[in-house]
Amino acid sequence: MLDKKKVKLGIAPIGWTNDDMPDLGKENTFEQCVSEMALAGFTGSEIGGKYPKDKEVLKKALELRGIEICNCWFSTFLLTKPYEEVEEEFLKQARFLKDMGARVIGVSEQSYSIQGKDVPVFEEKYVMDDGEWNTLTEGLNRLGRAAKEIGMTLTYHHHMGTVIQTEEEIDRFMQSVDPEAVFLLFDSGHCSFAGISPVKIFEKYTERTRHIHLKDLRLDVVKRAKAEKWSFLQGVRNGTFTVPGDGDVDFEPIFNLIESKGYEGYVVVEAEQDPALANPLEYALKARKYIAEKTGL
Repeated sequence: MLDKKKVKLGIAPIGWTNDDMPDLGKENTFEQCVSEMALAGFTGSEIGGKYPKDKEVLKKALELRGIEICNCWFSTFLLTKPYEEVEEEFLKQARFLKDMGARVIGVSEQSYSIQGKDVPVFEEKYVMDDGEWNTLTEGLNRLGRAAKEIGMTLTYHHHMGTVIQTEEEIDRFMQSVDPEAVFLLFDSGHCSFAGISPVKIFEKYTERTRHIHLKDLRLDVVKRAKAEKWSFLQGVRNGTFTVPGDGDVDFEPIFNLIESKGYEGYVVVEAEQDPALANPLEYALKARKYIAEKTGL
């Protein structure tokens, strides 16, 4: 059983509205989203595109429902934009998150990313050369140190279709960045989708993990995605991902590692699906029930 004093449970709004494909969940409002999060028993949320930009408006809406902000996605373009430009936007987002009570900011390098493009996700991924590796890791080290100065922690989100996707890339990345400045955002679904054992990665880097995405995967859909050369987003539309307990990822070893290695922080259900096919409240309740049964949270 997990210690509620150490581990908090959140959910991402991407199950209600998808910022990468705005037609998915366009009918779902911010108020409906956070109300249903609370109704399902979650106390943490990441920030989505429909969330109010005004801190006071957002705080009031969340306080009414007993929810706090725990993270937000931030796209870096360290390979294709001047560092100073990236840092300015990064610190703006980090300060907003800190004001909302969050402790981490989730970063993903989006230079050359194909996650939003209509190309086969398993065949068109960009591979960095040594110079680009240095540019990326040094840039992230600088951002991580800047985040520390304002009391925030940079966590890096490995992601399908991006420059950090494979097991080899995750390992090289973790060996290259400053362990005091850059930490891991571990995602069970993106590991599984990339053909990596999520348990292997998490066991190796638990001590350097500061945020967790609990995402399940339907292997039969992944098989079709490979055979039919689907893009990442086409896979999402067709049900690649689902909530924990509804797919093929074995979460028990992950939960055991969270407990045995003393992880402290948020675990966040993040499972993008078409809300017209997977009712967000229904699946949030399903995830909440499964996690409660397995962890006691």
